[in-house]
Amino acid sequence: MTAPDHYAAVRYLVDDVQTAVDFYTTHLGFTAGSSAAPAFADVVRGPLRLLLSGPASSGARSTPADADVAGRNRIHLIVDDLDAEISRLRAAGLPFRSEVVAGPGGRQILLADPAGNLIELFEPARRH
Repeated sequence: MTAPDHYAAVRYLVDDVQTAVDFYTTHLGFTAGSSAAPAFADVVRGPLRLLLSGPASSGARSTPADADVAGRNRIHLIVDDLDAEISRLRAAGLPFRSEVVAGPGGRQILLADPAGNLIELFEPARRH
């Protein structure tokens, strides 16, 4: 699959490409794109193309600035009903990395993929 120019792409380094593809397509509504597993695959949801790079891919090569700990970067997925999503994903045994946080813009929770990459599930505040 060749992504159109209007996709925004984010690269996540993963331990197992197929496990990551299964996670995103089964639990978070992504569609599988191209695959060169076990090195690389991509999944798409709306205008987001998520590049999944395995340990053998060129995208996984470290740079001198790399640290041994994950950063706080994450993809941000908007959901209509955060409580329903949390219940569905907890029933599937998926690990959350935070509790629900509420603010003036809405509510959010952090989920981790199988490699520990963060996904923020966000329900916007209802405007009256």
